Amino acid sequence: MDSNKRPDTMERITTLELANRFIDEQIAAIREQVGDKKVLLALSGGVDSSVVAALLIKAVGKQLVCVHVNHGLMRKGESEQVIEVFRNQMDANLIYVDATDRFLNLLAGVSEPEKKRKIIGGEFIKVFDEEASKLEGISFLAQGTIYPDILESDGVKAHHNVGGLPEGMQFELVEPVKLLFKDEVRVVGEALGLPKSMVYRQPFPGPGLGVRCLGAITRDRLHALREADAILREEFELNGLAGKVWQYFIAVPDLKSVGVKDGKRYEGWPAIIRAVNTTDAMTATIEEIPYALLHHITDRITHEVDGINRVVMDLTPKPIGTIEWE
Repeated sequence: MDSNKRPDTMERITTLELANRFIDEQIAAIREQVGDKKVLLALSGGVDSSVVAALLIKAVGKQLVCVHVNHGLMRKGESEQVIEVFRNQMDANLIYVDATDRFLNLLAGVSEPEKKRKIIGGEFIKVFDEEASKLEGISFLAQGTIYPDILESDGVKAHHNVGGLPEGMQFELVEPVKLLFKDEVRVVGEALGLPKSMVYRQPFPGPGLGVRCLGAITRDRLHALREADAILREEFELNGLAGKVWQYFIAVPDLKSVGVKDGKRYEGWPAIIRAVNTTDAMTATIEEIPYALLHHITDRITHEVDGINRVVMDLTPKPIGTIEWE
């Protein structure tokens, strides 16, 4: 039987009981596969990699080495949450690499979106490789591959989550959630005791805020973007929109306009709100947000975030506009 094909008899994991049964099965399977060897995992803080990390910690504890690379393009508080949950609460063997300067220095002056993505992806692999080559005796590589990844690539997963692997390093793959759909991964994550904010974290592109800080990334504009995005997320959470809207974020273009602050002319960037609903990410509709809330969000962002003096709303569905701007 093809190990990459979900058996027709496999029940959809919707309850805690089914999740716990799955967890027990996987722990046994992981222990059998791994034995007393070491496993390496690139832990992004996304749902899939976090659930795989939690499963492996339960199964093999310190034999798992997690590497979390902070490329400086994470949302506010995300790397901190990875350290808090995995190192402090789960006592994981976690290597944290703050590579912010490396990434931002390479990205300085680069405005072409495709080029930015290539730099971020390529450098991520480099940093991960450097960390991997420092480690002794790693035999396995764990990945957060899920079933849609397999279906999309027609049974051949072309894009490894990590990207490339170090030359001459041969790892056997450990992919405990590869037969699960996203909603099932979330149920399993809750059963494993991961925080809700991690389990229900929004889809976030690999290049992170790098594709939302439009044009050439500068540290000050990236900082403004991160702060404005955190306010939007906090307000959606407080006002019951977090569970209703599939994806919402701020994009900040490399463009200034004049405003007034404390009675003086003040140049600043606009923050663009994007809030969309979709079932498959192929098409997306615009979420209706109450005007009173939009006014409140605008007021907070323009007063609390240095460098932003306007807030605008993107009302374009997909098609015609893609979900991300870049």
